Amino acid sequence: MSSSNDFPPGNQPKRNDGKRPNEGPPDLDQMWRDFTNRLGRMFGRNQGGGSGGMKPDGRGTSIGVAIIGCILLLIWVLSGYFVVPEGQVAVVTTFGKISRTASPGINWRLPYPIQRHEIVNLAETKTLDVGSRKVTPQSAMLTMDQNIVSVELSLQYRIKSATDWLYNNSEAEDTIKQSAEAALREAVGRSAMSDVLSSTHERLTTDVATAVQQMSDRYKLGVQIVSVTVQGVEPPEQVQAAFDDVTKAMQDSQRYSNEGRAYAAEALPKAKSVATRLTQDADAYRTDVVERAQGDAERFKQVLAEYQKAPAVTRDRMYLEAMQQIFTNTTKIMVDAKNGNSLVYLPIDKLLAQAQNNGDGPKGTVTITTPSQSTDTMQPQAQPQAQPQVDTNQTIDSQRARDARSRDSRDRESR
Repeated sequence: MSSSNDFPPGNQPKRNDGKRPNEGPPDLDQMWRDFTNRLGRMFGRNQGGGSGGMKPDGRGTSIGVAIIGCILLLIWVLSGYFVVPEGQVAVVTTFGKISRTASPGINWRLPYPIQRHEIVNLAETKTLDVGSRKVTPQSAMLTMDQNIVSVELSLQYRIKSATDWLYNNSEAEDTIKQSAEAALREAVGRSAMSDVLSSTHERLTTDVATAVQQMSDRYKLGVQIVSVTVQGVEPPEQVQAAFDDVTKAMQDSQRYSNEGRAYAAEALPKAKSVATRLTQDADAYRTDVVERAQGDAERFKQVLAEYQKAPAVTRDRMYLEAMQQIFTNTTKIMVDAKNGNSLVYLPIDKLLAQAQNNGDGPKGTVTITTPSQSTDTMQPQAQPQAQPQVDTNQTIDSQRARDARSRDSRDRESR
């Protein structure tokens, strides 16, 4: 614990940093003397106790100088640390000569002035405007078909090589702009006015981007052209109205073309689906007809074989099956009577409906009465008076006669 005796007489520090009680601001001279006294205590020791002064000690002074030197050396070494953000690189130079490139993160180099570093952003996309929309003698360009036009471009680029960007050209951005202007004039000179005024400008932008990239690589600017966009194209004011009409016509043509493509995209799938359905239906119909024909041919072969074995039986069977099929699909039957050339009209559908309503017989059964029986059932089904009725017994006898003749013919054939 220090006391006032540790200080030589007359050099004791005053309290409150040189400020005496009930006094104004601190005395600057007194503060300076206090500071020098502290330095003296640090680098030397007190010799004697007069009004005196301090006699430096050589060993203490060297130790203090060494400490200060170490601190300064440490600060100088730590000044070599630097941080590179993400997406950027740092170019380190030794006495002005490129030494290496540092990746993102914490890096260290030899402190200044031995080594220096410069950070370049490789992820940033820079934009450069080239040309002007206003037609002036400086911005006017001549097309292939001898027309005057002014074009404004927007060029986007990124730095791909930090060393080339920093040290190969002192005015890299101005060089890119001049290269783009030269490429633009060359591309416009090889194009017709209609192509320059086109709404897409695909050919113009592609030619400019390719030419600027080739020039940048030739000059080793270390840039990558990202895109080129046409901001505007303006003809001279004297022909502005005519070119506006041309531009409007081209836009209308493009719109009609888009509408036509949209209609085609909608109509073609429908037409293809209808054609596919019709083709499938035709294939199904062809398959059905072919299979039916093959089945009929096979059945005919089978019937022919049976007919050759028993012609009469087979003929009668075919006749009965044909009649059954015909009568099944027929609701009215006309029976030709041999005597008097009269017709018997049998409305089968009405007779079936009447039989079902009256409950006279099972479903599908028709009862035909003879003249000796009651004719009330048949009376509603009779034809008008213009059609004469025939004897039912006579019709039944004729049918029996035909059956007998058919049996006789089968017997003769079998013999």
